[in-house]
Amino acid sequence: MIDVNGIRLHIAEEGAGPLVVLLHGFPESWHSWRHQFAPLAAAGFRVVAPDQRGYGRSDHPEDVDAYSIFHLVGDVIGLIHALGEEEAFVVGHDWGAPVAWHTALLRPDVVRGVAGLSVPPPFRGQRPPLAAMQEQFGGRFYWNYFNRPGVADAEFAKDTRTTLRKLFYSASGDASDAGRPDQALVSDPARGWLADMTDPEALPHWLTETDLDELTENYAKGFTGALNWYRNMDRNWELTAAWHGAVVSPPALYIYGDRDLVPAFPGTPELIAKLPELMPNLHREPIVLKGCGHWTQQERPEEVNAALIEFLTELRG
Repeated sequence: MIDVNGIRLHIAEEGAGPLVVLLHGFPESWHSWRHQFAPLAAAGFRVVAPDQRGYGRSDHPEDVDAYSIFHLVGDVIGLIHALGEEEAFVVGHDWGAPVAWHTALLRPDVVRGVAGLSVPPPFRGQRPPLAAMQEQFGGRFYWNYFNRPGVADAEFAKDTRTTLRKLFYSASGDASDAGRPDQALVSDPARGWLADMTDPEALPHWLTETDLDELTENYAKGFTGALNWYRNMDRNWELTAAWHGAVVSPPALYIYGDRDLVPAFPGTPELIAKLPELMPNLHREPIVLKGCGHWTQQERPEEVNAALIEFLTELRG
């Protein structure tokens, strides 16, 4: 446990050398990086993965406003400094990717290099994201469902283990409907988000019952803290107005699966195609993992580790 930015964060740590901060997404925890610790440490890096605010054993502030992108970036910068470092490499997956990208955008003096998995670099749109999705999907997009106070919180907490099992399978490359943006991302608000999701008879090979035990334990405090990240999306759009049109300047790497639902979001394929011209220090063309779903570093740990080690080692010099 470590005091950071006015809260206490739980971290997992291994290795010595230049600092690499690994940021998980939703609905995950530090444990989603379990396959990265040993290889990165063996490559000569100090690896630290926190439970981000609102998750796991870290603090869960009650105020929804305490989960803005400025708070989340502040946690990363505070963590780097609390660990006795002046700079670090930052890697994020899912929600952790926007936090990593924004940390590099807002504090390039601290970020030696940044990598994002699943979610591409942030380019602020012309409209608030929740309003845009509300209009496009008639209120059925999952971001909008998550913004109904207490609703998704109660649905997910009713049977935490089943919730997580359904979510992880449905967004994985193993699901039969993986890669289709009209599946799993929209729902009937009256029936809930999980209603039509498959509950698999067996877990995918990359997710064990022990992994699911660990994950379930991390949601003993419920899902509200994690959902509060979504409840700040329009607020984040307002707060980052000064960075409209800005680009991430530190060296960057982007990895995603071709069966991931997120890169298929409306407008995202077009953005990904333009990244090499939009990102001045993109390490190389985005890395596409064939047959991989949303849980990038868990589904394809060897390929992700190899790409990260190559990227980080080159920057370390």
